[in-house]
Amino acid sequence: MGTNNFYIITGGPGVGKTTLINELRRIGCITVEEEARRVIKDQLTIGGDGIPWRNKALYAQLMFDASVRTFEKIKNKKFTDPVYFDRGILDTICYMNMENIPVSEETREVIHKSVYNSNVFILPPWREIYQTDSERKQSWKEALFTFDKMKETYLSYGYNVIEVPKTSVLERQQFVVEKTKNCL
Repeated sequence: MGTNNFYIITGGPGVGKTTLINELRRIGCITVEEEARRVIKDQLTIGGDGIPWRNKALYAQLMFDASVRTFEKIKNKKFTDPVYFDRGILDTICYMNMENIPVSEETREVIHKSVYNSNVFILPPWREIYQTDSERKQSWKEALFTFDKMKETYLSYGYNVIEVPKTSVLERQQFVVEKTKNCL
């Protein structure tokens, strides 16, 4: 099956991605946590500079490296059931483009070798559930911009972007699972 069973759940900040991933995990699906938050937590713990409000380029590199390692680790497990990723490697590329951080040819080569299912689930901005916290500091305006750029990034790499409706987490989970059945 390769990585055709690897599904990305993406979108801007605060749209319910992690809540949806947790719901998918709760019903027994294979899920992969987001690397960006883990990188920020690790950097805060050690007093490192690899956080977006200190050193955006270092943060992007740490996030990219962690995402690639995780992708390879999951790929080596040879799962045959759907695997749902809370963000994909291209999320880092989107961030780099938004922050005017150069994307090297080596990085582009890695991206082209790290292929997910062509259908990507994107959660749209949802003002009623948006919140900031110690790791999510973007304004609502930045969240809207990020959504647009995320969609643009995935489309530019040839992915089919499927917008997940603004409904309850249960309905979102059912939507993703049903669409996944049709995509395999």
